[in-house]
Amino acid sequence: MSYIPQLFDFLEELRANNNRPWFAEHKAEYEQLRAEWLADIDRMIAAMTVWEPALAGQTARSCAYRIYRDTRFSQDKTPFKLFFSAAISPWGRKTRRAGYYIQTGLGNPLDNGLYAGVWCPEPPVLKKLRHAIVDNIEEFDGIINEPALKKNFPDWVGDTLKTIPKGWDRNHPCADLLRRKDYGRFCPCGESFFTDSNWPEIVADKFHSIKPLVDFLNYSIDE
Repeated sequence: MSYIPQLFDFLEELRANNNRPWFAEHKAEYEQLRAEWLADIDRMIAAMTVWEPALAGQTARSCAYRIYRDTRFSQDKTPFKLFFSAAISPWGRKTRRAGYYIQTGLGNPLDNGLYAGVWCPEPPVLKKLRHAIVDNIEEFDGIINEPALKKNFPDWVGDTLKTIPKGWDRNHPCADLLRRKDYGRFCPCGESFFTDSNWPEIVADKFHSIKPLVDFLNYSIDE
């Protein structure tokens, strides 16, 4: 029997009782649910390693984030996240390169699911990516318009500029891409998706379809 309904029930209760005393009373339940989710993330990483050998050596624990929120600079002082999440890359979760991200939990449809790409690149890196896309636009268009990628990751997500960056013609044919501050795509996944016992392998297949974009971004960053 899937643990996922219990996980979502736990997160719903946490949303109603987002405080340290309640969490301490239910810590054992949290630890059990996290252990089961991490085991599935390990299955997912194993399936991804088939087509991305550089992930060998990565584990769920090296990729998963803590449930504890950093509230130092936030007006929202609730101490716990309402989701489980992990960032998968050959460099673990602490990298500024392109990679893969999964989030399982509560929130609106644009909060939970699968992400792939690069977020919040430093200004020199963002500048390099913009030039790489323009200079290789036919290759880039071929990647992002591949049917499997478009089916699994239909939309760009992340921040954009209101106007085209300084130094570029505002009527540039790649204006929409140049305005992006993040180069990431998203696949929404709700509770029903994760109740399928094969979800780790299904996710690995979906991530496989967007590997060419992740590779393009990383070799552009490394050039």
